[in-house]
Amino acid sequence: MTPARTICLGFLLVIGVGTLLLWLPLSTQAPGWDSLWTALFTATSAVCVTGLSVVDVGTHYSFWGQLILLLLVQIGGLGYMTSMTLLMLLLGRRFRLKDKLAVQQALDQTGMGGIRGLLRSILLATGILEFLGGLALMAFFVPRFGFWGGLWHSIFHSISAFNNAGFSLFSNSFMSYFNAPLLVFTTTVLIILGGIGYQVLLEFYLRLTCKHPERFTFSLNTKVVVSTTLVLLGVGTVAFWLIEGNNPDTLGRMNLGEQFLAAWFQSVTTRTAGFNTIDIGKMTATGLFFTIVLMFIGASPGGTGGGIKTTTLRVLLRATRAILRGHEEVIIYEREIPPILIYKAIAVLVGSMSLVLLMLTLISITEAEHGFTFLQLFFEVVSAFATVGLSTGITGGLTLSGKLLIILTMYAGRVGVLLLMAALFREPRPLRTHYPEETFLVG
Repeated sequence: MTPARTICLGFLLVIGVGTLLLWLPLSTQAPGWDSLWTALFTATSAVCVTGLSVVDVGTHYSFWGQLILLLLVQIGGLGYMTSMTLLMLLLGRRFRLKDKLAVQQALDQTGMGGIRGLLRSILLATGILEFLGGLALMAFFVPRFGFWGGLWHSIFHSISAFNNAGFSLFSNSFMSYFNAPLLVFTTTVLIILGGIGYQVLLEFYLRLTCKHPERFTFSLNTKVVVSTTLVLLGVGTVAFWLIEGNNPDTLGRMNLGEQFLAAWFQSVTTRTAGFNTIDIGKMTATGLFFTIVLMFIGASPGGTGGGIKTTTLRVLLRATRAILRGHEEVIIYEREIPPILIYKAIAVLVGSMSLVLLMLTLISITEAEHGFTFLQLFFEVVSAFATVGLSTGITGGLTLSGKLLIILTMYAGRVGVLLLMAALFREPRPLRTHYPEETFLVG
């Protein structure tokens, strides 16, 4: 039982338990047991913090079903090993070496020192940010749904937003509130903070509380994550405004201020959040394709989002730039990137693209007779892989085979392609034989 297999099987265990709980009669508003496939799809989407659903969460599930869904989202956002290790620490259980290795791999840490403190910091940061987000949302929801109804809406959407899950109690997500600045900015701030990574949040906290902030130096990871995220958010906002600005079914019906809010929200939510303030199914083909690109990039390492991650994109771009300029070293912020990191970035890209293409091919076969366009299926597969949750509206109309393929895609996207491969195959071993070098033509 390797650390990779522990993590992958742990996610499967939580999905299985969540499926059984959502299957129970108490979880749905309709009498009787729910569909097992519906429960499986919803539980997988929740644990994988995706947000895709074949039913309307707000009307299909009872309060207990929504509460179970929210707990699954929280466990999935923290990660299986993080959640289980925190539970072990609370119960006073012994923290074994195997558990430390699994947590190290789950959090993508280079060492095992200070893992207990890091886990406590993650739990504290999650609780504080979700609490503050809930308070801000109460100012919006309580006047509309009363105290108790507004409280539940605030808690649900705060946790869903911070964990980049995208589940909403409204049948059309936030489309009815596209012109509400408080809701838009609170939700987008939660999404960004949840997807940017716990290490980045911790470093900013240390920077703010440091006695000599001028001496504090951010790590290369934080510099790369923050700068890449800001660029993607800015480019995404402008691009969506330019692409959809004249579309009467999306941004074209809004005034300039509302267009900015909607474009900003769309730029943020495509980074694996899943909420929407415009009708995704009525976007232009260009807008859908641009959304696919942003979804595939995703959030940042150590956060609650999916995709290939911002750091992977940055390493690949810098490596390409170095090759084009004839440089042998890849430099980012006056630091040389080790070759093993470049190899890992290439493996993530190739593995992710291979998975998406495989699932897209299979789902194109299973849904050949249902009239879905290739772009709609492409959008659905990438949304599932990047654990985004946005959809053009075809999720509920997929065949059972198509839904199972989406379930597999969500699972693979959440645990990570490299981690899944490490779990399926034996542990990698260093080569004992070194062969002579020889070059050949490339490109």
